[in-house]
Order: sequence, then structure tokens, then C-alpha cells
Amino acid sequence: MSVSEDPLGTAALLVDSRGRYLLHLRDANKKICDPGTWSIPGGNREGAESSREAVERELLEETGLTVPLEEFTVVDCVGPDGIKGRIRVYLGAWDGDADSLPCPEGIMFRHFGADTIPYLTMCPWTKEVIDLHQAQDPAPPPVSVPQAHPGGRARLNVVGVHLYLEQDGKVLLGLRHPDSAYAGSTHHFLAGHCEQESAVACLVREAEEEAGIAVHPADVDLAHVVHVVDHPGGQPRMQFVFRARRWTGTPQVREPDRCVSWGWWPADALPDPVVPYTRAAIEGIRAGRLYTEMGW
Repeated sequence: MSVSEDPLGTAALLVDSRGRYLLHLRDANKKICDPGTWSIPGGNREGAESSREAVERELLEETGLTVPLEEFTVVDCVGPDGIKGRIRVYLGAWDGDADSLPCPEGIMFRHFGADTIPYLTMCPWTKEVIDLHQAQDPAPPPVSVPQAHPGGRARLNVVGVHLYLEQDGKVLLGLRHPDSAYAGSTHHFLAGHCEQESAVACLVREAEEEAGIAVHPADVDLAHVVHVVDHPGGQPRMQFVFRARRWTGTPQVREPDRCVSWGWWPADALPDPVVPYTRAAIEGIRAGRLYTEMGW
């Protein structure tokens, strides 16, 4: 097929050895294709590019990855203006950590198994591609999960930053969106991942972006640390919880695709459900402890 006959759109379906798909959460409330849905990396051909050249470029730009790809299928799609188009999809394998990927566009990358896909707000053509892949009865090789051993090889930890606000014995918690990649329909601290910034700078930024709360760095103290892993061999996470002595502003829902409401809850009667390490941190703060380990 000549370049002129290639579909304009390209995309890469990446599957890890556990059979999970690398999905990209697209921005909501923007005039783009399939806003607010989980999709796969890709984009349109530019100039005289072939589909393969385009998908390799888009994958590198969006994820920083260069992986071997093979043609998989072509699907129909509909653009933001209702214009119909076609997308050539390529298949590849990648076993890395989705949290480690850059995300210059959209919200985040995550791995999901096929059993989770029906519960996500999916881009229609991406769902079609995954269904087609599943229909071929893929059988990824089993993955042995390494156990943590003292003195073993160093592994990077994800650093999370959380804001603990308390007034009149009540703690501020947000109810996460049902389609959230983490802890959907569950109460959690105002939180975010550290980028190229200090932990306190991340806290100040996230407070403003997520809830319109202004916090001065001088008014922040470290209140608790939770070192948590979801399962043996999983990605370790160091969760810093900072307490602000003073702040300005009333909590507002500024990122409705992540959090649907903010509420003040009695510290001794937290809502259900609440993220387990959030509960552990609040209990630790009330008991005067600085550190908790979970899942090790």
C-alpha cells in the first residue's frame, strides 16, 4: 500500500507479559478526539510519513518508548467535528512501569487487564481493538513476581504528596471519580505525584490545581509518611502527608475528571470507603506516629 492510501490515523497497542494493556487517559473538556476516555498512544501521519513512521514518532513523543511494532488492524473512528476516518493500529510488547512514562499530553498512563476494560470510560475504537485482540485468545507467558530481599538491587519509588487539612476535628477528603485509574468512588487526601519539584512545591501546586486552596510553604509540616506496596514485588510508593497550619480558600472541584466532591469528615468517623493508606495515615497522625509501612 502506498503512503497516499494509508489511513491518516495511527496507534500502538502495547501489551505486557501479564496480558495488560497500556492505556492513556485523554484530557476531558477539550475539543479533541474522544475527550475524557481511555485510549492508546498514537496520532496522525504528517507530510509524506508512512503509517509506521508516524506511529513510531507518536509513540516516542507521547511515551518516550521505542519498541518493535507489527501491523495489527485498521479501525474506523470519528473526529471531534463528526468527520469519519480510519486508524492503522500496530501491536507491540512493553513490560515497564506506566508511572515512569512522561505524559506531555493527556492525564496519565496505566496498565489494565482485559477484565477491567468494561468498567472504564473507553474510546470506542480502542475498545474495538482490544476486543479484537482478546478474540484471538492471547496467552501471555506467566510472570514470576520477585520478592523483596534486604540488600537487593535498588528500585525507584514513586513519591506521592498529600495534604492533611483539619478544622474543628474534621479532615478534608475528596471523593474520587468513578472512572479514576486509582481508587475510583473512594475517599482520599488531596494528592499528587512529585514531578521535577520539591515535595512541598508539589503540595502547593496540587492544592491550587485540584481544589483552589492556597498554601504557603512556611505553613506546612511533615505529619506522616506511609511506605506502601500494593503486592509483593509491586511498585513501591513513598507517600508523604503534610499538614498545613494555615490556608486560604474554600475547597472547589477543579478537576472533575479526578474528584467529584470535597467534604469535611470527623477524624474518628471517616467515610466508607476510604483509601487504606489514607486511613492509616490519619490514624497515625492522631496517635502521634510519624511512619507506617503497608503491604511489605
